[in-house]
Amino acid sequence: MDTTPSANLHADSEKALDEKTVEDIHVSSDSSSSHDVLPLHVPKTVSRWHKTIESIRGLEARGISRVPPSEREAPSLAHDIQIVLLWYSANITANNLGVGFLGPLLFDLGFLDSALLVVFGCLVGSLGPAYTAIWGPQSGHRTMVIARYFMGYWPSKLIAVLNIILMVGYAVISCIIGGQILSAVSGGSMSVVVGIVIIAIITWTIAVFGMTPFHVYERWAWIPQTLVLFILIGSAGPHFNTSLASTGNSATIAANRLSFFALQLSVPISWSGAGSDFFVYYPERIAKWKVFAMTFIGLSLSFIFVNLLAVGLASGVSSNADWDAAYSTSSGALILAGYDGLGGFGKLCAVIIALGLCSNNVPGTYAAALDFQTLGKVWKAIPRYFWVTVAAIIYFVCAVAGRDHLFLIFQNFLALMAYWVVIFITIVLEEHTIFKSHRNFDWAAYEDKSKLPIGLAALAAFLIGWVGPIVGMYQVWWTGPAAARLGDPGGDLGIPLGIGFTAVVFPPLRWVELRFVGR
Repeated sequence: MDTTPSANLHADSEKALDEKTVEDIHVSSDSSSSHDVLPLHVPKTVSRWHKTIESIRGLEARGISRVPPSEREAPSLAHDIQIVLLWYSANITANNLGVGFLGPLLFDLGFLDSALLVVFGCLVGSLGPAYTAIWGPQSGHRTMVIARYFMGYWPSKLIAVLNIILMVGYAVISCIIGGQILSAVSGGSMSVVVGIVIIAIITWTIAVFGMTPFHVYERWAWIPQTLVLFILIGSAGPHFNTSLASTGNSATIAANRLSFFALQLSVPISWSGAGSDFFVYYPERIAKWKVFAMTFIGLSLSFIFVNLLAVGLASGVSSNADWDAAYSTSSGALILAGYDGLGGFGKLCAVIIALGLCSNNVPGTYAAALDFQTLGKVWKAIPRYFWVTVAAIIYFVCAVAGRDHLFLIFQNFLALMAYWVVIFITIVLEEHTIFKSHRNFDWAAYEDKSKLPIGLAALAAFLIGWVGPIVGMYQVWWTGPAAARLGDPGGDLGIPLGIGFTAVVFPPLRWVELRFVGR
C-alpha cells in the first residue's frame, strides 16, 4: 500500500538551524492540527539526524496524527483482499501453535474436545478485532486514539499502557519460540539467544519503516508459511492420536474445557487494541461490514488452521516417545520433530516457520510504537521509529530473560491480558450502541479534551469490571472463588464475569455522567 505520511519534525527556520547549537523545534505529527504542536529544545545534531532518517525513502514519518480523507487510498479490490491477507499472514505463525499445544498437554483434553474448543474459541475471539478494525477507515485514527472517544482522554492512557504490555508480551513469546526452533534445527550449536536476536532484528527492520513495507511483507509472507505448515501436516499427520480422550472426572473435564476455550478466545481477541492501526489509509467510505468481514475471515481462518495443527501435534506426544522427548526440550523442538523423516528439507521448513514469526511480531511492534505516542504530547513528539526501537529492545531483553519459562508465560500471560481487553470492548460497544448510536464523531478533535468524554464512568466501569476476573480467574498464582468451584483444581470464568460486571455497571454510570457533566 502506498502512503504519503507527514513529517514529525519541523524546524523554526533553516537559518535557526545554522545559527543555533540548540534550537527551538516544533515537534508535530500533523501540521494541520493546532493541538498537535509542542515546542521542544532539541540539539541541532539530533535534529539533523532526525531529518536524515525521515528522508529515507519508504520510511513512514506519520505517527498518531489523523490521516485525513484527502490522503487516503482509492477503493480497490486489492485493498479489500489485503485486509484478509494481513490478518491471515500475521497469525499463521508458530506462537499460535504453542497455544494449541496446551489443550492436550496442559488441560488433559482429548483430540476432539480440543479441536472443537479451538474452532469456537477462535471464532468468538475474532469478533473483537473485527469490530475495532472498522474504526480505522471511518476515523483515520489509530485504535488507542479512538479509545479517547469512548474512555476519555486520560483514562484511555491506561488502556494504551496495557496494550503496550500486550503487544510486547506476544513479541516476547514469538522471539522465544523462534529462538527455540532455530536452536533445535542447529542441533544445539546455535543458542536460543542467537535465534531470539535474529527474530528481533528482522522484526525491527520491517517495523521501523512503517506501513508500506509492513503491508507488502504481510501480503506475501503467508505463502511460504502456509506451504510449510501443509508439509508439516503431511509429515506429522500419521502420528496424530485422533482417538485421544479427555481425562479426569466430569467436573474436571468441564472446567478444563472452559479454561482452554478461554485461552483460545484470548489470543485473537488480543488484537482488538490494534484493530484500527493498520487501516487508517483506507478510504473513509469503505463499508463497515466489509472491513469487519474481511478481518474476521483472516483472523479466524489463520487461528483455527494453526491451532488444529497444534492439537494434532500435541495429541501425538502421548503415543510417540520421540515427540515426548522433543517437547520436554522445548515447543520448538516438538515442531522440528514433526518434520522427522524429511532430513535437511524438514529443517529448512522449520527455519521458514521460525522466520515466519516475524510476520506476527511486525504488526505488534508497529502498534506498540504508536501506543507509546498516545501517552502524551511529549511522548508523541518523539518519532515513531524511536518507539519501534524501544519496543524491540524491551521484548528482546524479556525474551532472553524468560527463554526457559515459555510454558508459564503462555499459561499466565495470555488469559490475563484478555481480561482487560474484553472489559474495554464491552465499554466501547455499549458507548457506541447505547449512547452514540445517532451521534457523529468529531474525528478532528482527538486532542481537544473539552470535546471528548470526561471518562469517569468508563474508568469506574473498567475498574469495577475487574471484579469479574478477580473472582473468576484460574491462574497458577491466583484462583478466584468462583473458579475454584468448577472441578478440581478449577476453571477460568474471568472473561464472561468481566464482561458481565462491566456490561451491568457502565450504562447507569455513563447516564449519570452525561446527566451532570454533559459529555
